[in-house]
Amino acid sequence: MGQALEGIRVIDLTQFEAGTSCTQMLAWLGADVIKVEEPLRGDPGRWSVAGPDDADSSYFLNLNANKRSVTLNLKAEAGRETFFELVKQGDIVAENLAPDALERLGLGYDVLSRVNPKIILARVKGFGTYGPYSGYKSFDPVAQAAGGAFCATGVPGGPPTRPGVTIGDTGTGMHTVIGILAALWQRQATGKGQIVEVSMQDAVVNFARVWMRDFNETHKSPERRGNGWSGMPAVGTFRCAPGGPDDYVYIIGMPRRARMWHALLRTIGREELIEEPRYSDPSQFEEIAGEVNGVIEAWTMQRTKHEAMRLLGEAGVPASACFNAEDIYSDAHLREREMIVEIDHPTRGLFAMPGCPVKLSDSPVSVTPAPLLGQDNSDVYAELLGYDEQKLAELKAAEVI
Repeated sequence: MGQALEGIRVIDLTQFEAGTSCTQMLAWLGADVIKVEEPLRGDPGRWSVAGPDDADSSYFLNLNANKRSVTLNLKAEAGRETFFELVKQGDIVAENLAPDALERLGLGYDVLSRVNPKIILARVKGFGTYGPYSGYKSFDPVAQAAGGAFCATGVPGGPPTRPGVTIGDTGTGMHTVIGILAALWQRQATGKGQIVEVSMQDAVVNFARVWMRDFNETHKSPERRGNGWSGMPAVGTFRCAPGGPDDYVYIIGMPRRARMWHALLRTIGREELIEEPRYSDPSQFEEIAGEVNGVIEAWTMQRTKHEAMRLLGEAGVPASACFNAEDIYSDAHLREREMIVEIDHPTRGLFAMPGCPVKLSDSPVSVTPAPLLGQDNSDVYAELLGYDEQKLAELKAAEVI
């Protein structure tokens, strides 16, 4: 079977993470993603944290697998003309450049749609292309702050806290994939492309919808709750052996759910507490939370976080070890699911990275290394535009590629 998006071509102007995570997902699903990069410099993500001997950074490798790379100077007239030739043979142009950067280059949707009426322009912006904040620049933490994630995170009484994972970047990228797939489907009926726009702030607000829900009733922003759940006992992080900074297990064994609560008590050897009246009275839950959690932690501190996860999981109690990066890279479950894969990169050698999280039964994903800068110039320009070696040499001499 072919890949799900086989035959779809993406002209990729994205950089850093919010846009590149989108186009990487399209590449994983089978699209031919041609990453168009500035000659000599490339995507700034290549060298934001350089690898050994100035090789492409692991940041770049983790976000650009399964793509092809060409170099092209979009500030040069010949570069723009070459870009238009690529657009004629593309389905999607994706970008997350600074506000109005595409228009300043003379590559706005009005121009691209004249070149190819079927083209879909996917735009990732910090605050969108309209609205009072549209001219503001953004990075992931800015988007998370603007979308509510900071105020949803942290301990009671503490300051708004930055979540450690980049939901503002990759979360926006995944929202953009959804929009692109919808636009491709609609194009089948209309024959026309359109603009797909996702603001990073908008994407984070979408992730925050459950956190915000109480505002509809109270007209007050929810207070931060740390790792707990509205004062509910038997919910949160519990210390485990040997007591390192990441040695915690997260458990949801709340007494309100009798089946989980009883399974938890049986697993930790405290079945007698099933009959304790205070532990089944919702009006007592907040008062007994510290006492109950102490009983649970006395058990977890005698076990590693992975042992606690296994015992609780097998008993039907929702629980997980708090995985750090080392745990994730070495986890047998994630490797069996090909969520952690090893690739052989031409300059970095064997390199472990996250694979595709979407599993399609008829089109499994084979992860290939992120391309070197301009690695596919000859193949792409010959295949799509018919350029021969002389033409390529002329463009290189003119600093177009």
